[in-house]
Amino acid sequence: MSRLINRDNALRIGVLIWLTAVWIALWGDLSLANTFAGVVVALVVVFALPLPLVPVAGRFHPLSFLELIVVAGYYALESSFQVAWFAIRPSGPPVSGVLRVNLGIQSDLVLVICTDLLNLIPGTMVLELDRARCVVYVHVLDVGSDEAVVKFYRITRRLEHLMIMAFERPSERRRVETPPEVQP
Repeated sequence: MSRLINRDNALRIGVLIWLTAVWIALWGDLSLANTFAGVVVALVVVFALPLPLVPVAGRFHPLSFLELIVVAGYYALESSFQVAWFAIRPSGPPVSGVLRVNLGIQSDLVLVICTDLLNLIPGTMVLELDRARCVVYVHVLDVGSDEAVVKFYRITRRLEHLMIMAFERPSERRRVETPPEVQP
């Protein structure tokens, strides 16, 4: 029995349930016929149109993930207020620029999630991702002072650390050198 429910099958079952729930939510009708149609559509999507397997290494740590959600939500809220202030303040537009961030994330999936998280924070946009060197180039709205640049790197490092703690095995981490702009 345990061979039947391995990680891949558990993932497929989870995706089937999720797609069925999305189908029901889109139609807005929890009926037997609609649920059956959602299961059929989910089966077609999962088995007839499969996505390539993404290598997943590491483990999911719920408490670290919860901390990541809280911290990322706080940074998104703080950044939203900053962007709003830049829009209504009496002085000119802020100095923006592109900053390079070297990340120590091993998994391709976690790296993509991390760049998506950076994109969700107002005032930042990932422009390029170099997987071979694990470098991300991010457009930042405010780089007008050394403090703003240091704050961006501090936030990025904290989010990276939380991503590693939430999704990767500690034994797979590699040491990441701090950019010269952040060193005291």
